[in-house]
Amino acid sequence: MPIESRIRYGSVTDPSQAADPLPQRGDPLPRRGDPLPRRGEPLPQRQPLPQRGEPLPQRQPLPQRGEPLPQRQPLPQRGDPLPQRGEPLPRRGEPLPQRDPLPQRGDPLPQRDPLPQRGDPLPQRGEPLPQRGEPLPQRGDPSFGGQEALPRRTGRTRRSGRHRSPHRLTLPSDAPTLLLAVAGSASPASDQISGEIAAAARLSCQGADVQVAYLEGSERRLDEALAAPGQGPWLALAVVVPLLAGPQPRADAALQQAIASAPGEVVVADHLGPHPLLAEALHARLAQVGLARESRARGLSISTAANGVLVLADRGDDAVRAAGVAAVLLAGRLAAPAVHASIDDPQGIASAVARLRDMGASRVGIAPCVIGPETDPRELDAVGAATGALIAPPLGAHSAISQLVAMRYGAALVGLPAADSSLG
Repeated sequence: MPIESRIRYGSVTDPSQAADPLPQRGDPLPRRGDPLPRRGEPLPQRQPLPQRGEPLPQRQPLPQRGEPLPQRQPLPQRGDPLPQRGEPLPRRGEPLPQRDPLPQRGDPLPQRDPLPQRGDPLPQRGEPLPQRGEPLPQRGDPSFGGQEALPRRTGRTRRSGRHRSPHRLTLPSDAPTLLLAVAGSASPASDQISGEIAAAARLSCQGADVQVAYLEGSERRLDEALAAPGQGPWLALAVVVPLLAGPQPRADAALQQAIASAPGEVVVADHLGPHPLLAEALHARLAQVGLARESRARGLSISTAANGVLVLADRGDDAVRAAGVAAVLLAGRLAAPAVHASIDDPQGIASAVARLRDMGASRVGIAPCVIGPETDPRELDAVGAATGALIAPPLGAHSAISQLVAMRYGAALVGLPAADSSLG
């Protein structure tokens, strides 16, 4: 397109400004930091290069061998303090500022304010936060707003999953008494079993008064223990935990009669079973006499001397149902069939052994699902003689029994109000 046409349509206003002259070969280039020339301004000229035959410009001579080199300013050393933000940097040749020396070995370190400990209450929304140096409020401080809850876990490292310890409780000193109700009357054998269980329960329920009382006989009866005046602010005189793996008609009737004659309020906890810990205790008793492997290999424990187990329950339909749950859990642990029957049902015991034979069991072991004091040992011997099977000892003072006692006691305390709070 001719330049006149471009002038007509307004793209170029002056033919002389149609194109700026380009720099020619040999023109000096602008240096870094110099302002660039504007459009139409002449480019700056640079010094012409010397022509052939003209002397070259001289440079500063290099120092000769043996002459001292020019010194430079020393660099900052490791450990010298760095200048802070906003402070002027030191100029070349000026000394750098020094910082305080580090403490030497053996010198006391500066102390910091202590951090709050686990379990200390957090301030509520809207309350002022404590200032640095002020003491933090402690648990149970009335001015901070609260009465200590009951029960709560000990100050251990909390872990999740299958390794929790729900049987470990920390209780105040005025917590209700834990009365362990033992079936039958006092005897040396019953005293040994109940004493070991009570000692283990004291370790789990630290702060609680754990006592043993019997449902029958003339010594240390439960009704006499309940007649003592209660101490502490709690409405409940005591929490009674039956030492029974499941319901037992005779022992439950004696328990209700003793509670009915108590002068104050009494809280009765549930029976120890059904619970997976009973299956663990049954497994341990079978292993004690060689009827099962003591350890579990990859989640299962294969029976060595018995490939079928009869879980023997106490009297009553409720006890049989609780033993049925334990039999199902025990079968999963042993990878062997397990059935249940009542101790006072000879026909049911024979039928259960026949079912195990039909399942392919050539050796049958009997696991009594009883603590011990509620059952006559001669009855267990009679069942073994009638079936020709080996019998494991009763559960007795296995660690799982004391854990269940603590868990039943803690469950009974949940929601139990204190006397002073109920008046308000």
